Amino acid sequence: MNSHTKTISMTPHFFDGQYLNELLAQQKHAYLNYPLPTAKERIDRLARLKRILVKYQDQFAEAINQDYGNRSIGETKIGELLTCLEHIKYYSKNLTRWMKPSKRHVGIIHQPAKAWVQYQPLGVIGIIAPWNYPLLLSIGPLICALAAGNHAMIKISSASAAFGEVLEKALAEAFPKELVAVVNGGGVISDAFCRLAFDKMIFTGSTAVGKTVMAAAAENLVPVILELGGKSPVLVHPSIDLRDVAQRIAVGKLWNAGQTCVAPDYMFLPRGKTAEFIDHFKACVESMYPDITHNQDYTSIVNDKQYNRLQGYLDDAREQGAHVIEINPRHENSADLRKIAPTIVTNVTPSMQIMQHEIFGPLLPIMEYDQIDEVIDFINSRPRPLALYYFDFDQARADYVAQRTHSGHFGQNTVLTHVAQDDLPFGGVGASGMGKYHGPEGFFSLSHERSVMSNPKLYSLKYILPPFNKPIHKLISKTLLR
Repeated sequence: MNSHTKTISMTPHFFDGQYLNELLAQQKHAYLNYPLPTAKERIDRLARLKRILVKYQDQFAEAINQDYGNRSIGETKIGELLTCLEHIKYYSKNLTRWMKPSKRHVGIIHQPAKAWVQYQPLGVIGIIAPWNYPLLLSIGPLICALAAGNHAMIKISSASAAFGEVLEKALAEAFPKELVAVVNGGGVISDAFCRLAFDKMIFTGSTAVGKTVMAAAAENLVPVILELGGKSPVLVHPSIDLRDVAQRIAVGKLWNAGQTCVAPDYMFLPRGKTAEFIDHFKACVESMYPDITHNQDYTSIVNDKQYNRLQGYLDDAREQGAHVIEINPRHENSADLRKIAPTIVTNVTPSMQIMQHEIFGPLLPIMEYDQIDEVIDFINSRPRPLALYYFDFDQARADYVAQRTHSGHFGQNTVLTHVAQDDLPFGGVGASGMGKYHGPEGFFSLSHERSVMSNPKLYSLKYILPPFNKPIHKLISKTLLR
């Protein structure tokens, strides 16, 4: 790093537009001074990141707990920290191979030229992280950015203020600000961050906000990866054991109290199977969460706005004739802690708010079906989801559903866990997002695939220059133009 790089003074927890522009300029200047870090240097940066994540793990977990009111420490360490550490191992192991130039074919009339693709860092990556998984969704993209040789600025949600303070302190200990910087705050700060001239931006959040981010980025023609959400459906085939399905759905739906972009949002059961499923689901919930109010493993809804939104969905559903079943073993009132007990909603219709909007909470609408094709038509008539989950051990039937639907991910007999699979790309399609990261796609999405062509001293194209009446032209016409 250039020792003469300008250092910017900062007022803690206050960032104006001028500061953001100066910080971006500092990062771009540092990148241009050293635009191609070696594999060894990148692996060292990832190692530094790993050390700081391990060192601050308790502070991260406690800060997120503070931001939520109650966030399960176990969920933070397993779902966020462990996933990040595994990603670091994966990228450290593979990035040297990915960095190698990729040889490409050269057409006969251009011989004896050589062609290949070089993978260059893009420069400075802007990362906008949401409140629901603030550690994973800030550090996850950062891992990809560092592996690809980039610098990064991370914008933390104003709903994650305590976590943002800890992350800023931790990353400042590991990296100079011209390499990695954290920006805290909301409102005008968020708006200004979106309008910065990054070399690429990664946004994770709602579809509605994603549209505004993309519009702001377009002012500087900044390419974006949008990791959005949507209503991820579950389809259960009649052949499968509902006890097994209930356990897997309960884990995926109630992890982080349902505040997960790939949580199962609503489900289709074969006609007449709802009561049996509910019995099994209740048993799973009561086993995992025998009480709600003082259970440190059951996460609160993050703030009053989100809590009231979910209660509004339930009120609307009741008014329109839905049956609301709260699974609350001790009949506790946890409103003061913003805890909503696991809740199943039956007799739902597409017009209800709970079926119009992404739920992002521990509410599970259930509908019944007669024919699989009815469900496929229903799913295809709505915006393409971030995930689609199908339960059936028959591969031919699973392939039938997968081939006739679109979603960011297709999960067979599992929900949620694909996000933690190092070698799988993560991302949506259509209204649920664009672009991918994780896996090799994370490296290549944040690299510039630069084509290179090199001609030797012999310039073969001189033999086909005009006039186009030479014997070589007749040969080309007879052999190639056909």
